[in-house]
Amino acid sequence: MSVSLRELRPIYVIGVGMHRYQFASETLYIDLGLTAVRAALADAKLAWPQVESAYVGTTGIGMAAGRVLFRHLGSSGLAVTQVENASASGSSAFAAACLDVAAGRSEVSLALGVDKYGDQKRAVEKEGLGRLSQASTIPLVKYALMARRRGIKAEEMALVAVKNHNNASKNPFAQFQKPRSLEQVMASARVAGELTALQCCPRGDGGAAAIVVSEPALAALGLDRSRAIRVLASTLRSEQLPVGHEVPSVTLAREVAQRAYQEAGITANDLDVVELHDAFSIEEIVYTEAFGLCPEGQGVRFLLDGGSAIGGRCAVNSSGGLIAQGHPLGPTGIGQIHEIVRQLRGENGERQQPNARTGMAHMIGLGAIAIAHVLQRV
Repeated sequence: MSVSLRELRPIYVIGVGMHRYQFASETLYIDLGLTAVRAALADAKLAWPQVESAYVGTTGIGMAAGRVLFRHLGSSGLAVTQVENASASGSSAFAAACLDVAAGRSEVSLALGVDKYGDQKRAVEKEGLGRLSQASTIPLVKYALMARRRGIKAEEMALVAVKNHNNASKNPFAQFQKPRSLEQVMASARVAGELTALQCCPRGDGGAAAIVVSEPALAALGLDRSRAIRVLASTLRSEQLPVGHEVPSVTLAREVAQRAYQEAGITANDLDVVELHDAFSIEEIVYTEAFGLCPEGQGVRFLLDGGSAIGGRCAVNSSGGLIAQGHPLGPTGIGQIHEIVRQLRGENGERQQPNARTGMAHMIGLGAIAIAHVLQRV
């Protein structure tokens, strides 16, 4: 019989840090990662030698990236594992750190996501199978087709990007920091179907880190319990054979959310903040339905009524999401944890969701896999 995360010993995020996401640059990955790790250590009020294990999510840097980076903090002998799971690499590194501490292997574990804009060639391109269309494995095309099949208007999808760009304009870590009007979003270059450039996530460079600790470590290390955010659930699933016309990532989103709710002992009604995979604007609309934040078929209405806005029923992508905070791949999932932790602590400034207590982070990785984490202020 499987054991859920909540049945193991309690674990908490005690420190988070980021390097601002940015377009492809000459910044060394070492600088991106060290900035995030040092910020997380300072946030937690921990010293580097107190970290016992580290999981590094990355897709485009190369072998042993974490070990090379950590030398600059001091060779402390910690256990280092590198994780690659496409867009969910950082989320998967965070899941591994959580399990490490929950299972008692470590008292303090670091999850780091760091990436440079590289070639990130996908394994599906090396599968050796002929395809009827070169676009058959491109997610953008699938989502553009889904939007048409569901009859979602171009202006309705564009409003997701308007919301998220406006959120990102108040986020010092976001790649895009300009508010955008509906007219600007609609006028940006057409990419596929009705999706325009400002409705699609940018790629680039970045770093994000989170430190996970056990209950005993909180006391033994004299950490500030009032700023500790408990991790209640961590779930990961991969796609099954599709049924009907639903895109597998939507089916997966529904499944991992329901599993996460069950593991955490909550329902969708308990969620105050959600950071979800919005590589394309249509995704936010369909995932809010899949998560049960609104009834099926009411995702557009939920958006139009302000349900997903900061101050609404549940703030969705208050960071700006992948569309505007950015999507450097390796760091993205941990950047979501950074946003949720700050929200649950009440430290999010202009982007603060009132009385936020429970949040969920969700990512999709090519292949496809889906992962979800539920966090709660104790």
